[in-house]
Amino acid sequence: MPSKKRNLPAIAVRTSNALTILDCGEGTQRQMIYAGLGMKEEIHVFVTHLHGDHVLGIPGLLFTLSMNMRKNDVFVHGPEGISDFLKAVLRPQLGVLGFRVVVDEIGPGDRVRVGNLTVEAFKTDHTHNSQGYVIEEDPRPGRMREDYLEKLGVPRGPLWGMLQRGKPIEFAGRKITPEEAVGPPRPGRKVVYTGDTRPSETILEAAEGADVLIHDATFDSRLADKALEEKHSTALEAAKTAAAAQVRRLYLFHISPRYEDTSILLNEARKVFPESYVAEDLESYAVPFR
Repeated sequence: MPSKKRNLPAIAVRTSNALTILDCGEGTQRQMIYAGLGMKEEIHVFVTHLHGDHVLGIPGLLFTLSMNMRKNDVFVHGPEGISDFLKAVLRPQLGVLGFRVVVDEIGPGDRVRVGNLTVEAFKTDHTHNSQGYVIEEDPRPGRMREDYLEKLGVPRGPLWGMLQRGKPIEFAGRKITPEEAVGPPRPGRKVVYTGDTRPSETILEAAEGADVLIHDATFDSRLADKALEEKHSTALEAAKTAAAAQVRRLYLFHISPRYEDTSILLNEARKVFPESYVAEDLESYAVPFR
């Protein structure tokens, strides 16, 4: 539940042409305004499971978008049951939207394209149909072999651009191919979000080598039995997953409101995985290129 310092679960991944929202707790649209996210032409909402704290912000977000005169479709993806939920909360008596909501029930292994991203669902251990998401960016073009091109006298500009887009060029009576002028493709960035869950092998596999892992860390280790009972994770368990998966950065997420001071969670995690952080409301992180 919310606290004075912390709203309900919602993560936004912003790229140049799309906004990907992971879970949508109550008040998400207001947090988006505070965060200055803007309302992209392409908006996708991915739901991990149907507990209220993860979905009850969807109606408010959609009606706010409609009040702002949105016309473009909004896409909502989630496990079985998300269609029934949206039918219940988007009845005409509650208001009419000015755009189409495209609902897509997906499960582990299913993939969705969002601009230059692929979002893939994977199984988690919280409810019978809970799932997390891997967001992976397409590989980027390789670096231009500047010394080589300058030695040939190829001027910077459109010819370089064609080579980087994978097209051969003709210059000074010679054909130059992308293979000789451009280095190998560079990997895209990878963000993994678990939603509510116990640690599991599927999370470990999904998170391997991720730039960012956002992992359930509801409790500290003193409440490990409670975490087990309620199908959540401790900060220590999240850190162990991050270390084993060799991720670059861990965010502890879904913090119980009992922790007004989250230092106990952060200290516990950093003993195992130094690059651990508590996900604070409205915090932003620009994921660096590799």
